[in-house]
Amino acid sequence: MASKLDQLREMTIVVADTGDVGAVAALKPEDCTTNPSIVLKALQSDDFAEAFKAAVAAGKGKENAVTAIADDLTVTVGAELCKLVPGRVSTEVDARLSFDTEASIAKARAIIAAYEARGIKRDRILIKLAATWEGIEAARVLEQEDIQCNLTLIFSKAQAIACANAGVFLISPFVGRITDWYGKAEGRTYTPEEDPGVLSVRGIYDYYKSNGIKTIVMGASFRNTGQIEALAGCDRLTISPALLQELAADEGELPRKLDPAQASGVAEIPMTEADFRWAMNEDPMATEKLAEGIRNFNKDTEKLYAMIEAALAEA
Repeated sequence: MASKLDQLREMTIVVADTGDVGAVAALKPEDCTTNPSIVLKALQSDDFAEAFKAAVAAGKGKENAVTAIADDLTVTVGAELCKLVPGRVSTEVDARLSFDTEASIAKARAIIAAYEARGIKRDRILIKLAATWEGIEAARVLEQEDIQCNLTLIFSKAQAIACANAGVFLISPFVGRITDWYGKAEGRTYTPEEDPGVLSVRGIYDYYKSNGIKTIVMGASFRNTGQIEALAGCDRLTISPALLQELAADEGELPRKLDPAQASGVAEIPMTEADFRWAMNEDPMATEKLAEGIRNFNKDTEKLYAMIEAALAEA
């Protein structure tokens, strides 16, 4: 029998959640997703040692050198991944801009321009933005400019609905982090069929398919292969190399769990800014995990800045 990874690829686009070029080359995913944590890890590896030195040397003496070098290196990681996958690479806007629509738009345009300067067309890149109201509104503008977006840190249906209304290309609901929150709050573990993170993605998927919404659902942040298998058939799933390898080594049967033909027909839900903010206010898990995710991405950006500052001091 084919491996579970091969079976999954028959019903879902498999995306690698990594900046590890060796893993991407070996596992051959369709797309790659990155974030500040993944970029930091990649730039600490031997794969990018020479690129790091070159970027520091080229950026020394420039205005806002640390930020400029960090932006250049982020695109360098994405450009290398573009050589390895046939599809798209997601590159994240600075987390500190998560509540500034205009600054997010400007940064996204700059990222696309940097890729295009390297000969990589915008249709190979997805701009990642945190799914705050401001981030979603930035995506609304960018999508109209053919800059397609991946709205990340999705923890609630309210975020998913607002993204759909903005015409966002793709959303990344975070399975594992939802499960982590409820597991801690309730002091228990879950089977895949009762897992709160899995159920959240299933609910979003059903809502989208019931209402003819074209926005792609890409489950993310998995803790184990059971969560992945429970979402087999989802539009896309972004998976770490370790879990991809587990699926590749398992030759058990993998039944389809999500199918657009089986959508329940749930009605469309209005979602104004006031509706969105109230829904987030009433959902402590989504509010806490969104804020935590933004803080943690920023921490890793600050670590990258510190690396660059140290290298500039030695250069």
